[in-house]
Amino acid sequence: MDTQFHVLAVDDSIIDRKLIERLLKTSSYQVTVVDSGSKALELLEVRETGVNLIITDYSMPEMTGYDLLRKVKGSSYLKDIPVIIMSSENVPSRINRCLEEGAEEFFLKPVQQSDVNRIKPHLMREKPNSLKRKAMVECISPDRTRKYSSNNNNSLCSIFLQNICE
Repeated sequence: MDTQFHVLAVDDSIIDRKLIERLLKTSSYQVTVVDSGSKALELLEVRETGVNLIITDYSMPEMTGYDLLRKVKGSSYLKDIPVIIMSSENVPSRINRCLEEGAEEFFLKPVQQSDVNRIKPHLMREKPNSLKRKAMVECISPDRTRKYSSNNNNSLCSIFLQNICE
């Protein structure tokens, strides 16, 4: 793997934390593990952590993985971080609820290497906010001002300006 992605693993079970940590490290991911949703949020508040993906257990005391998912997806700063939920309980309504709230995947425990192999595509997609940032940089860059005029409706700059000014 060319780039080492940073995965935040959240699970209240030490056995499951160790298992997911080992599987992720075997796949060359940088891994940070915490034992609760509240600790995950504390870590995520430090913007320099560079977390690229969160994988969290569903059933945890105090804050469930579903609660963590909702907080992440409800945050303007964190919402583009992919979240994967894992659980030992195969409850279709729970799985659907998590996917509808924005979870990328739902893994059944015990997590296996084949599950971990499904993570990488979620890390490789360019997120909408990164496209906005790219458009903004191109718009305000002096050498690109003429290239991205307002009468060029297909440019990232025009799209960005239309969305920001509306």
